[in-house]
Amino acid sequence: MVTDDFDLENRDRAAGAVRPELMISTVLHLMSHYTINLHESGACVKLASVIERHLQALANLPNLAPVLRATCEQLSEQWAEIVERTMPVTKKSNFFMRLVRNERLV
Repeated sequence: MVTDDFDLENRDRAAGAVRPELMISTVLHLMSHYTINLHESGACVKLASVIERHLQALANLPNLAPVLRATCEQLSEQWAEIVERTMPVTKKSNFFMRLVRNERLV
């Protein structure tokens, strides 16, 4: 389950050491859930955002092999684009348009 208060970096600091294999396992697990959810109920922006943050955290690990760091960085950028594309677009109406449509101004 994805929660807003999940803070990967603080959890890792509290554990005393970063274990890249656990982080990679977690992000792979999250990616599989994203794919399942995509087919069942459409894209989940929150889950995509968590995946992107995990990949970015992995890309920032200095002790990770360079090829893995580069892969995580590239995938993080791709997931960031997915998040941007799936974010709901909010239609903004300006004051004049609300007056024209006689909307409440409260």
